[in-house]
Amino acid sequence: MSLADKAKHKAEELVGKAKEAAGKSTDDRYLEHEGRADQSKANLKDAGEKVKDAFRD
Repeated sequence: MSLADKAKHKAEELVGKAKEAAGKSTDDRYLEHEGRADQSKANLKDAGEKVKDAFRD
């Protein structure tokens, strides 16, 4: 996995954490769940890239 992909996935995860925190602080459940979904999506993308890397080697 390229360094750019790693950075992109980490940035997506951090955006998700920020949304989750903002949702918690404003008591906005929709925003909180959206943040969790963004984090999950970033983690799945990262895991997929790791699987591809494992098969390349």
